[in-house]
Amino acid sequence: MTMDRPLALFAALSGAMAVALGAFAAHGAGPQMKSLLTTGAHYQGLHAVFALVCASAGRPALVGIAGWAGAAGGLIFALALSAIAVLDLSAIGVVAPVGGLLMIAGWLILAVAILRPAPHQS
Repeated sequence: MTMDRPLALFAALSGAMAVALGAFAAHGAGPQMKSLLTTGAHYQGLHAVFALVCASAGRPALVGIAGWAGAAGGLIFALALSAIAVLDLSAIGVVAPVGGLLMIAGWLILAVAILRPAPHQS
């Protein structure tokens, strides 16, 4: 089994960012920012783990695509919510659904990969 190292690295760095974002939400953010930052950190952290599992699966390329979609979606979603909360850029709110769609796509792509028959090994 081989690991998708670039995806695993992206997942690890995304997970670290999610923890930092969550810590800021818990200890440095005002009450109005806290909810947005906590939500972003939650989804980013969840999808960092999702990507790490996909990177470790050693399965077809479709699993890697699922991992990248989920991890990128989590990052985009978290960054959009952070920009709204910290920089007061409410206009960036239109970007958050792109992240959400990528997260959903990652899960659906993974489901397709699981349902596909395994290639025959000789």
